[in-house]
Amino acid sequence: MSERTSNRIFDIVNITLVTLFVLFCLAPFLHIIAVSLSSNRAITSGEVTLFPIEVNWDAYIQVFSNDSMIHSLIFTIILTVATTVLCMLFTIAAAYPLTKKNLKGRKIFMYLIVVTMFFSGGIIPEYLLIRDLKMIDSVWALILPGLVSPFNLIILISFFNNIPPSLEESAEIDGSSHFHTLMRIVLPLSMPVMATLALFYAVGRWNGFQDSLMYINSPELYPLQLKLFQMVQNNMVSELTQLEGSNRTALTPESLKAATVIFATVPILVVYPWLQKYFVSGVMLGAVKG
Repeated sequence: MSERTSNRIFDIVNITLVTLFVLFCLAPFLHIIAVSLSSNRAITSGEVTLFPIEVNWDAYIQVFSNDSMIHSLIFTIILTVATTVLCMLFTIAAAYPLTKKNLKGRKIFMYLIVVTMFFSGGIIPEYLLIRDLKMIDSVWALILPGLVSPFNLIILISFFNNIPPSLEESAEIDGSSHFHTLMRIVLPLSMPVMATLALFYAVGRWNGFQDSLMYINSPELYPLQLKLFQMVQNNMVSELTQLEGSNRTALTPESLKAATVIFATVPILVVYPWLQKYFVSGVMLGAVKG
């Protein structure tokens, strides 16, 4: 068998396996979409698989007509943007000094950062800390505990270490301060890893619900994922179906749950195409030891 033939067979096998894997990953998502768009009869009879049957949009109409869901969506978008900005600011502020070998206690700081990746205080001590800081039922309880990720911080430190030192030395010779060097040289060269880490922080905050489940009591501070969690627990189906002045046929809980899952998933999926070109290069470059 020639090398060209073997390479072609290898490519065919790879493409087939990747296609099957993609279809395997897409199947649950397609099923949820199909359930959200199918009729009550088709859902209750178990006919729905990957394609909607007897398409209707009543589930989406009821979800979008619910004021609490829209408020939760807007609040989650604002919370995600604010959390991502603050996390990036603090991660950059921590990573850049730790790349300086003349920083006193640098190794101790790095050791303490790495230790937190393997050991944590646990849920109960964390809750007691949040309570003692008077942050229960506060938006800060959703932002401050995860302000800096050790994993993301190490990636950014590794990326900064890969930037040629001669660039910073030239800036220092010209009289540039550390702050100006960071803003004018380091950060513009770090856009791939910055976009990647911003995506990590944004997706983590968007998908997070455990902290809001423990710390938030006011419905107006419920993130979208907590709303979705409550719906899965059958606590909000009646709220969505009891619309004032609605004459629609009652929907099955499954269709409402599926519509809410899509409602909560699509916004964050829209972000991926804008950052995809930075994603792979950012992870790979940041993972190279300097």
